[in-house]
Amino acid sequence: MKPLAGALPSLLLRLLLTSTPGALGTNPGLVARITDKGLQYVAREGSVALQKELLRITLPDFTGDFKIKPFGRGHYEFYSLSIHSCELRGSALRPLPGQGLSLSISDSFIRVEGEWKARKAFVSRPETRVQVKLHGSFDVQVKGITISVSLVLGREPSGRPTITASGCSSHIQDVEVDISGGLGWLLNLFHNQIESKFRRVLESKVCEMLQNSVTSDLQPYLQTLPVTTEIDSFAGIDYSLMEAPRATAQMLDVMFKGEIFSRDHYSPVTFLAPVMSLPEQQDRMVYFAVSDYVFNTASLVYHESGYLNFSITDDMVPQGSNIRLTTKSFRPFIPRLARLYPNMNLELQGAMASAPSLNFSPGNLSSTPLMEIEGFVLLPSSVKEPVFRLGVATNVSAMLTFNTSRITGFLKPGKIQVELKESKVGVFNVELLEALLNYYILNTLYPKVNEKLAEGFPLPLLKDIQLYDPVLEIHKIVFIYSSERGREQAGS
Repeated sequence: MKPLAGALPSLLLRLLLTSTPGALGTNPGLVARITDKGLQYVAREGSVALQKELLRITLPDFTGDFKIKPFGRGHYEFYSLSIHSCELRGSALRPLPGQGLSLSISDSFIRVEGEWKARKAFVSRPETRVQVKLHGSFDVQVKGITISVSLVLGREPSGRPTITASGCSSHIQDVEVDISGGLGWLLNLFHNQIESKFRRVLESKVCEMLQNSVTSDLQPYLQTLPVTTEIDSFAGIDYSLMEAPRATAQMLDVMFKGEIFSRDHYSPVTFLAPVMSLPEQQDRMVYFAVSDYVFNTASLVYHESGYLNFSITDDMVPQGSNIRLTTKSFRPFIPRLARLYPNMNLELQGAMASAPSLNFSPGNLSSTPLMEIEGFVLLPSSVKEPVFRLGVATNVSAMLTFNTSRITGFLKPGKIQVELKESKVGVFNVELLEALLNYYILNTLYPKVNEKLAEGFPLPLLKDIQLYDPVLEIHKIVFIYSSERGREQAGS
């Protein structure tokens, strides 16, 4: 656990699954939902962090006077105050609809130790004045502590989250002071006054610590959350908040843009994210709802970058293949090609006709990419002469997988179907070409794409948080990824 003064609030928003935000009326591509069960887990873990933080509080010295017959007036001072132990119980974190979160802690206990000293002047004769100084130790039992603080969540124009403490209150039910030492019995006569001062000091210090933590530690920590994250040399993902985190009666929703963009040039996509309707489930701690918008913006980026383009030349065909990319090999089914271009090599260049769309249906992910493949003759002059154009269609099923912080995927290809679109060498049967393309796409193109999908893209998690025990559900336009809970990495 990181030893800083914002440990508790940091834990709160580390699980809030944290370009310019979209225009008004657009929908998020990704929504993170923290349920009541998740918030209570955070509250329990946070109270442990708060206990450690309370032990580091520096309490101020305080002084007072005592007066008792027949001794008269004296002066005391309490110093070197430190919290020796504490136990926070009954922690709860609840959504404040329209605002953020409310943290409450009740039925808690603190023990304070320190030193005291007192002085009293006595006059034995008119000309004689004697100053008596004594000291000792004390022990304070502070019981029935309740703490309540409101955390208002917001969003900067840049899309980063913000947090402020709108109010804090603490109350101490009972304070018991035990004073030992030479005049301890005397100071114990004023325990009500002393206990009242301890109560005021501790109540103000607890709230001061929480408010300072939010301002000086948690808010700067949230500012380090990048609104864009690099995926690879081609693409990044925009995780700016669309609006302030939305608190309802039992949960907290965080809306992220979730748009994948080109790192070379940013241009707005021509389609909007669909409206997502999350199931009203509460049995898991954290839910991520990711719409097809996220994947289809990725498809657009990689399509425009040319990543999905390919070419096949004869040296890429297996040595034992009966089909070569030569005009001689094509003689049996394209006779005119061999007559016009005798003993020359061929090259096939393929590209997606448009960016493939990933289709969500209950329990299934699929895509129907359309490719165009153009055949060229490699002339002796090194000029590429176009001779035919093919249309290629296939059905692809997709599988989504996860690790502790990333969404990954895998494509399972179906058999391709080839259609002759245009030919400068006459009409010909495309069956042999279909077999060659099936081999290449299955053994070269799909492994290349799956290698990229295996890298995946990161979920919007703040530093040192991992999710585990995931469950995946696929709906019409969205998949729901839920986790039993998040936890900090070892050593954080």
